[in-house]
Amino acid sequence: MSVILEIKDLEKTYYSGNHPLTVLQGINFSLQAGDTCAIVGPSGSGKTTLLGLCAGLDRASSGSVVLNGIKLDNLSEDERAQVRNQYVGFIFQNFQLISTLTAVENVMVPLELRGERNVHKQAMELLERVGLAERYDHYPTQLSGGEQQRVSLARAFSNKPTILFADEPTGNLDEETGQKVENLLFDLNREAGTTLVLVTHDLELAEKTDRIIRIKGGAVVSDQVTSVINKD
Repeated sequence: MSVILEIKDLEKTYYSGNHPLTVLQGINFSLQAGDTCAIVGPSGSGKTTLLGLCAGLDRASSGSVVLNGIKLDNLSEDERAQVRNQYVGFIFQNFQLISTLTAVENVMVPLELRGERNVHKQAMELLERVGLAERYDHYPTQLSGGEQQRVSLARAFSNKPTILFADEPTGNLDEETGQKVENLLFDLNREAGTTLVLVTHDLELAEKTDRIIRIKGGAVVSDQVTSVINKD
């Protein structure tokens, strides 16, 4: 199997005036195609910062990020955006749907950016897969939180990503709704063979992945393979 994500000696330091604040240091790990991995840790430990660096949303202070064989370290913002559009899917805690677009139009956006054809048909098929085909013409404000997150799931998988990054995907949902979204996320991910990296406070959710990386104070404190009964 091929290595999809490789992180070497990653460090991120922010500066306030002349005062440095190092939020990540000495991070090393790699993921292969189809792996599922959770990043857990207390608030302020650097989880979301790490996710952003892995996805090319930000640039590390030092170290290296190689995504699908592409070294992100010295790429411009436009070049990193091109890599993200081609290989990466995102799911956010606050959904981040475009309020002026309907459900189906939100799902169509990544497809249109890639210049694909029959985008409406593809988007409708994905909405049907997440159980929202009948709500295709509704705007985000007309949808519940769970429905909005299901639209964001359909959008995330619309460009057939090589790797999917999810930041607290059930953080704004009640337990029952969150469970439904979790099941959809793992089902879609398994069907597509996508590599999944998720940040979560929910240890039950983390334990559904193949691997749990725990960080504290900006450093990895444990990296363990999980054994989950309900995984195929």
